[in-house]
Amino acid sequence: MLHHISIAVDRPLHVAEVLAQVCHGQSLPFPPHPGSYIVLADDEYGTAIELYPAGTELIPGVEEAAFSHNNLPSPFTAVHAAISVPMSREEIEDIGAREGWLVRHSDRGPFHVIEFWVENKLMLEFLPPNLALEYLTFMQPQNWRAFLENAVPAVSIK
Repeated sequence: MLHHISIAVDRPLHVAEVLAQVCHGQSLPFPPHPGSYIVLADDEYGTAIELYPAGTELIPGVEEAAFSHNNLPSPFTAVHAAISVPMSREEIEDIGAREGWLVRHSDRGPFHVIEFWVENKLMLEFLPPNLALEYLTFMQPQNWRAFLENAVPAVSIK
């Protein structure tokens, strides 16, 4: 069970407010790291998204993880998350359009997601209720094994 994810963005407060809207949650300050915010989805799982300023990196500290800053971060990352949200595809698309962020319905083969590109750099895969059901139905070991039998390797862009 994924309970929270932490991501670095250019405008942590703004992104937190937008994601709180999509999750029907709340955006609050995140005191462990100044300038950071947390979105609480207010669900039974304690789902949260922490938003740090761009360039923030977690490093192994002496006793626990510590924050560091990279002055030359890439604007892209492989980090992404699939998140069930209580709103429709159309509502998600409206919010993305308002923000000027890329939003698109994507077929992942055995299931579909709504790609929601935060600040047009970080992809979150949103699953409205109908897509969440499809995702959860597929994401079982026996279904994954059957899928692998017919999988075709993806082509990477360099």
